[in-house]
Amino acid sequence: MKILTFSTLFPNAAQPGHGIFVETRLRHLVASGQVEARVVAPVPWFPSRDPRFGKYAKMAAAPRAEVRHGIQVLHPRYLTIPKVGMQLAPSLLAQGARPAIARLLDEGFDFDLIDAHYFYPDGVAAVKLGRYFNKPVVVTARGSDITLLPQFPGPRKMIMAAAREADAVITVCNALRDEVIQLGVDADRIVSLRNGVDLELFQPTARSSTAPFTLLTVGHLVPVKAQELIIGALPLLPGVRLVVAGDGPNRSMLENLARELDVAARVSFLGAVPQAQLRQHYGAADALVLASSREGWANVLLESMACGTPVVASRVYGTPEVVAAPEAGVLMAERSPQGVADAVNALRAHYPDRLATRRYAERFSWNDTTAGQLRLFQNVLQQRPHGLAQPLMN
Repeated sequence: MKILTFSTLFPNAAQPGHGIFVETRLRHLVASGQVEARVVAPVPWFPSRDPRFGKYAKMAAAPRAEVRHGIQVLHPRYLTIPKVGMQLAPSLLAQGARPAIARLLDEGFDFDLIDAHYFYPDGVAAVKLGRYFNKPVVVTARGSDITLLPQFPGPRKMIMAAAREADAVITVCNALRDEVIQLGVDADRIVSLRNGVDLELFQPTARSSTAPFTLLTVGHLVPVKAQELIIGALPLLPGVRLVVAGDGPNRSMLENLARELDVAARVSFLGAVPQAQLRQHYGAADALVLASSREGWANVLLESMACGTPVVASRVYGTPEVVAAPEAGVLMAERSPQGVADAVNALRAHYPDRLATRRYAERFSWNDTTAGQLRLFQNVLQQRPHGLAQPLMN
């Protein structure tokens, strides 16, 4: 089986951590030996690589093509229009990617199916491309593409149309599956395939027995991750330290908050940490804390558990499906500093055996997810024959 993975959420040499969860799932699928894959991961066009332009410069620095873990990846550029471009984004994305996909076909990679990730604009664009090249399309819903973007009338209409036209929909948790059903998609066309965890990369490590009780939070420093709730809990948790792994626009606000609450001496900001180095931080912590307002399936939870470190997490969307036993950790009763503190104290009062936490994580290997993808893709291909290319419609 030959597949084309399509998403703007995919790592590149200039942004190695961007969309790594999409790459990880694909790597395990290819490792099955039953799939040959190419990736088209479009990047917004930007004219300068000057570092003063921040993330836009990194986009400009992305290579046009690269090989990652033995998989050929193309990064065609597409036009984005700030502020006013939301309605046009799917069409602009599809138009930017179409020549790269046509070249793959011309070069002999006649793929059987488009494997798209994130519904807007990626999934909507993928359905347009599937229509043009007459290829079946499977779209994976991953979180805010279903929990947030449908709140906007234009994107909602396009997401609903794409979900109905796609040959199948994958969700990374059952809670998202329920949300997609609410959009009017037939339940029998939606498969829930949760993310797994790399049990070889994330393993328990040696720990210090003299360190103070340490919390770790991992993620972009953006509003949805709500790290301010964790910092706000520290005055209620005397002697507890917090390590913050991640970077983003909220960093200055979080640093100021730590100073205002007089807990700055107990908070360490690491900046962005490569995935391969996270194991040491998970292993050194006593608990991972995730206070997000939205999460589809938070990979950091299983990564922490695989290292033997239990978690404290907000009760949102797919998270209760991840934290479903005492050895996994504790869910907050409420998303507030008090809620964080109460959950941390509850965990400390009944702290699980770290080997039991590791064993819990071992239930979530990638094998079941890979097998589910293979079954779904094979079913889609059996039900839809190839045909001739169609015009790319707006």
